Amino acid sequence: MTVEPRTAHVDRARELDEEDPLASFRAAFLPDPDVRAYFDGNSLGRPLTATPDRLAGLVHTWSSRLIRGWDEEWMALPETVGDRIGALTLGAAAGQTVVADSTTVVLYKLIRAAVAARPGRDEIVIDDDNFPTDRFVVERIAAEFGLTVRWVRVDRHAGVELEQVTEAVGKRTALVVVSHVAYRSSHLADAEAITAAAHEAGALVLWDLCHSVGSVPVELDRWGVDLAVGCTYKYLNGGPGSPAFAYVRADLQDELEQPIAGWMGSAAPFDMGPHYEPARGIRRFLSGTPSIVAMQPMRDMLDLIEQAGMAAIREKSVRLTEFVIEIADADLADAGFTVATSRDAARRGSHVTLEHPDARAITARAWERGVIPDFRAPHGIRVGLSPLSTSFAEVADGLSVLRECAAG
Repeated sequence: MTVEPRTAHVDRARELDEEDPLASFRAAFLPDPDVRAYFDGNSLGRPLTATPDRLAGLVHTWSSRLIRGWDEEWMALPETVGDRIGALTLGAAAGQTVVADSTTVVLYKLIRAAVAARPGRDEIVIDDDNFPTDRFVVERIAAEFGLTVRWVRVDRHAGVELEQVTEAVGKRTALVVVSHVAYRSSHLADAEAITAAAHEAGALVLWDLCHSVGSVPVELDRWGVDLAVGCTYKYLNGGPGSPAFAYVRADLQDELEQPIAGWMGSAAPFDMGPHYEPARGIRRFLSGTPSIVAMQPMRDMLDLIEQAGMAAIREKSVRLTEFVIEIADADLADAGFTVATSRDAARRGSHVTLEHPDARAITARAWERGVIPDFRAPHGIRVGLSPLSTSFAEVADGLSVLRECAAG
C-alpha cells in the first residue's frame, strides 16, 4: 500500500518529536489556540510562560524600590545582561557586550566609531543584499564623511562568500559589514575566515548577528571579531522593541570613540560635569537611559538557553530545517514551491526560504488559517524555526496548509 506523502510526514514528525531531547522546552512558551504553526520566530520570538511574572516583578520593584532600583540593580543591568548574552550565545568573555539601544542606533554608533578609527581609509565594504538597516546606515555615514561604499554583489539565494570579501578589501578599506545569517536566504557566512581576510587587509569587521544569536553557535572571541550587533526579539525572545546589544572586543574599547555622547556612558555620570569624559570599557558605548522594562523577558530566555546549551539548540535547528526541505521536495514542489536556501546545513541558519510566484497571497491566506510565516519580496516565504519552541508536528501541519493555500 502506498502511503500518502502528507500522512508520511505526520508520522515522521511524531517520531522526531518523540526523539527530540529538547521537546520539554516547548512548555516554557505561551501558546495561542488560534495559531496552528508559528514560522516567524526569526522576526519575533514567542513570549515565555515566565514573562508575565517577570514583568510583574519589575513593576513590584519599581513601586517598592522606586529610584533606589537604579542603585540596587538597574544601573548595571546593560552590562549584566550583556555579559550573559556574551557568555551563553556569543563566545564572548565578560566586559565586551552591552545591551543598549535599537539595532539601528547601535549599528550607527559602531560603524561610525570604526571608520573614525581607521583614518586614511575611505571605503566601507558591505553586500548589496544585507538587511536594509545595515545598508541604509552605511550609505548615510559614507555620505556624511565622504567615504565610498564598495558593494559586494551576492546571489539572493546565497550570501557573502570569503572569495568575494578577499577580492573587495584592500588598503582603502576601513570596515567590512556582514550579516552572519542572511535575512533573506538564511545563508550562514564563514565568519572566522571573513574576519581574518578583513584583518589581513588592515580593516575592521562588524558582524550583524540578528538572525544567528540564540540559534547558531557564535565564537566572537575565538574568531577575533572586532565588533558585532544583534537584536534580542528574535531567538532571545525579548519581545517587541526589546533593545539590541553591542559587542566590542576588549582591546578596541578605549580606542573607539562612539559618536552619541550621553551621560549614561560617561565616566562619572552623577558628577554632572561640564564636559563629556567617556567611561572606560564597554560602558562607554551606552548613551541614554537603558530600557530596563524591555530587558526583562530575555532574561528568562537566557536561562532556557543555558539549560539547553547552544550545541543542542543548533542540532535541533538543523533537524527542523532539514525536515522543511524534505517536505518541500516531496510535497510542495508540484504546487509551485522551490527551496531558495542552501541544502548544506553548514551554510544555513535557522530559517528556510521557499519561493512561489504567488508568495504574497499565499502568506496572507496562511495567516487567516493560523499558520504564520512571513513574506519577503518578490517571491519569498520565510519559514523561521525557533528550536526551543517549535515542534516537528507544527512544521508538518504548517507546510500542509501552505500547500493548500497555494491552490487558492
